[in-house]
Amino acid sequence: MMYHLYILQCADGTLYTGITVDLERRINEHNSSPRGARYTRSRRPVALVFPRRFRNRSTASKGEAKIKKMTREEKLQLTIGLQ
Repeated sequence: MMYHLYILQCADGTLYTGITVDLERRINEHNSSPRGARYTRSRRPVALVFPRRFRNRSTASKGEAKIKKMTREEKLQLTIGLQ
């Protein structure tokens, strides 16, 4: 099973970072379901700006923690060339 680390850009321009095993399902939840994160529910629609795959949850979680410590500018640098 592969884990996906992702960054979403919300309608208000803010960024949200998370991990999941089913990226397409999770983005759909963020955009249209009560199961989306509380943060993104009030900032819809969201768009995927950075995906990365990992072999296990541990490395995906470590990557998520590292990204969450980054500044907004550092996060935006990750997305250059992916949009």
